[in-house]
Amino acid sequence: MFPPSRIVCLTEETVGTLYLLGEQDRIVGISGYVVRPPEARREKPRVSAFTSANTDKILALHPDLVLTFSDLQADIVADLIGRGLNVHAFNQRTIAGILDMVRMLGAMVDAGRRAKELVATLEAGLVQARARAECLPKRPRVFFEEWDDPLISGIGWVSELIEIAGGIDIFADLKNQGAAKDRIVRIEEVVERAPP
Repeated sequence: MFPPSRIVCLTEETVGTLYLLGEQDRIVGISGYVVRPPEARREKPRVSAFTSANTDKILALHPDLVLTFSDLQADIVADLIGRGLNVHAFNQRTIAGILDMVRMLGAMVDAGRRAKELVATLEAGLVQARARAECLPKRPRVFFEEWDDPLISGIGWVSELIEIAGGIDIFADLKNQGAAKDRIVRIEEVVERAPP
């Protein structure tokens, strides 16, 4: 069925994007980690964590598409495909990748024009942020904690946003490491690199 009318989103970014595109009625299930937009948490049933999912709950929703993210959900993806569901795994790791995800998701739900407009708005916001950052008297050193145990530094798009906003990502050397396991740092390293 195209476009899909019953979508399960196992990560927050696809939920948020579908709401921004005005396509939230297609969403029939979400991850328990979804907090934005707040109405999604109130309106949609939760069927997964981030690295685990309740397959029976997902199947009961009769989705025609399940949206996932990254290698961390590979086992969930394999299980769902094995049960005959259509699954798409996004893998955005950079700002450009995020904008491509918005365009692709828009195309998947027949909202390509709105997706293009959303991308243009997001790009304009990045330009404005960069311009404001150029006026900063100093560039703060920043540590972004993606996860606390183990301690994981930010993914590529986080590092890019820190730079756009005028900061210096103290672990920028790890930003191209897509897998979270390759961005594990020790607290001593954070202290050594000295964010203020």
